[in-house]
Amino acid sequence: MTENMENVSADPIAVVRRHTLTELVRDEIERHIVEGALAPGDKLNEADWAARLEVSRGPVREAFRALEQAGLVRTEKNRGVFVRIVSLAEADEIYAVRAVLEEAACRMLAARIDAAQLARLRVHVDAMRAALDAQNHDEYARANVAFHDAVVASAGNDKLYETYRRLVGELSLFRRAALVAHTDAMERSLSEHRAILTALASRDGDHAAALMHAHVNGGRQRAHDACEPAGQRSVRETLSASTDEERA
Repeated sequence: MTENMENVSADPIAVVRRHTLTELVRDEIERHIVEGALAPGDKLNEADWAARLEVSRGPVREAFRALEQAGLVRTEKNRGVFVRIVSLAEADEIYAVRAVLEEAACRMLAARIDAAQLARLRVHVDAMRAALDAQNHDEYARANVAFHDAVVASAGNDKLYETYRRLVGELSLFRRAALVAHTDAMERSLSEHRAILTALASRDGDHAAALMHAHVNGGRQRAHDACEPAGQRSVRETLSASTDEERA
């Protein structure tokens, strides 16, 4: 075997290894962003992450690019890479698209759901119940995300799932803030997830889709409340109450 033949045979393996390592690095940084260890606006240092994960800087640099394509970080010229800040206006648009995707996923899943898929969804709902009992917002958020991910993944449409995965990454910090801002948010959220699960178990796609639509819109409203100053929210609620009285 010649030297050139050896290099050619080794190159594909090197490419696969580099690709796999980049994915591992990306997944670890993404986990820190989604779980709130890295907040919007935080700077990501290439050398620090390379040292932390005990890899060269190449896979970290490639991971940063992948995270930027996923909408989770932004690169500023001569300044570096930062966790992206999603505005409330952007979040509104994402919630609207997410509602449509998850409604569609519910209809697809209800028509094909099996015992194993139902069991997986119940595991996530049970995890939410345990997190609620312990008042553990982080664990609740993880179980919440896992439930929705399982619904969309089980629907059987890969393109729908790919689009959904990008959206939930961008919304992760909004959902976390909304759950913390309302003392009864987790309780209401759990009740809504149980109702969706019941509709799916009954293979009632239309009902499951309607419940999911209401659930996502409720999350959008909680995100607004979490981001809105308390004083401004009180004024809005007062004005809303006055309008309701006038209509009555």
